[in-house]
Amino acid sequence: MTRTLAFSALLISTAVSGCAIVPDTPMVRGEAKAQGRAVALGESVWQGDTILTPLSVVEDSRCPENARCVQAGKLVVSTRITATHWQQTVPLTLGEPYTVMNRSYVLNGATPGQMAGQAIQPGTYRFTYAAQ
Repeated sequence: MTRTLAFSALLISTAVSGCAIVPDTPMVRGEAKAQGRAVALGESVWQGDTILTPLSVVEDSRCPENARCVQAGKLVVSTRITATHWQQTVPLTLGEPYTVMNRSYVLNGATPGQMAGQAIQPGTYRFTYAAQ
């Protein structure tokens, strides 16, 4: 009887310790990288409690690093923003905040820079995001 009670107590404590409260979190395919990490097209990164995924380069008219330009140009990246219970795909412009659901996000970095006479292959881009 004592052995049965001890075994029952062990089973109950094991079952209870396996329970955990898991908050609602956005879901993406694969793993999202840690906040502040640079990501390639199609990779996801946490930004607070939101996940950002750069999908495609819409425009990259930045001034080449090895040239002089009258106008700076811009970089626009189609980015999926995923949070609990909602998702939106938006064009984020380098350095310009975008506000949705009372939160602001900014594409704050992109490599490589433009070089005159050289095309950037989509797979070589890396992007960093921040929340404001």
